[in-house]
Amino acid sequence: MKKLVCAEVVKAAAEKGQKTISLECNTLITPAARDLAKELGVEFVTGSSAGEKGRCQNNVFQKNETLKNIDRDLIYQIVKVILSNNLLQNAADLPSYKPFCIDGDPESGLKIVRGRTVKFAPLYPGDTNKKVACCDVAKEENGQMRAGFLTMEKSCFDGDLGNDEINVILEGSMSVNINGNTFEVCQGDVLLIPKGSKVTRSSSGYVKLFYVTGNRANLMVHQ
Repeated sequence: MKKLVCAEVVKAAAEKGQKTISLECNTLITPAARDLAKELGVEFVTGSSAGEKGRCQNNVFQKNETLKNIDRDLIYQIVKVILSNNLLQNAADLPSYKPFCIDGDPESGLKIVRGRTVKFAPLYPGDTNKKVACCDVAKEENGQMRAGFLTMEKSCFDGDLGNDEINVILEGSMSVNINGNTFEVCQGDVLLIPKGSKVTRSSSGYVKLFYVTGNRANLMVHQ
């Protein structure tokens, strides 16, 4: 019987300080487990002996040969029948996508977003030249206030702020041009950007920040 490695297994290993997870041949790894392992720096290791590695490689070869013999026309006809007869209507719902892991205390309302598990989505999906990605981790139901992470690598993006915004630089550095004036900010800096500002953020390397945006009047820095 094949064994299955899911995201929970990776998370448990990382919490114990493990950097590797030993696998047997034919072990199945879910996509979510692979993504989380990459985020947490956990490596999958298969086969401890030369003989075992040889058997694993032979299994991979056999699977590749099987894939070559698959009749694509037959697959097309099967999919066509399924779709035309609405055979997927009663299928079980797929697990909902979770962009990050969250813990907390339901009684007190405490919620903890595990930053290392955050999955980023491109801010400009159709533009491969702009390497900017973000992920909201909290927001109001009316959308007036949002908070989350943003990353940028050798790229830039701009916009007119419709709300007040706070940025906390977590990693790297970047240039911020606001209303024609340019400032350099780096790890540990906090930006308080007022509503209505024309802002361009750019970086020659990698930068990661946490943002909070919303309608908050009279935002001030306490000195």
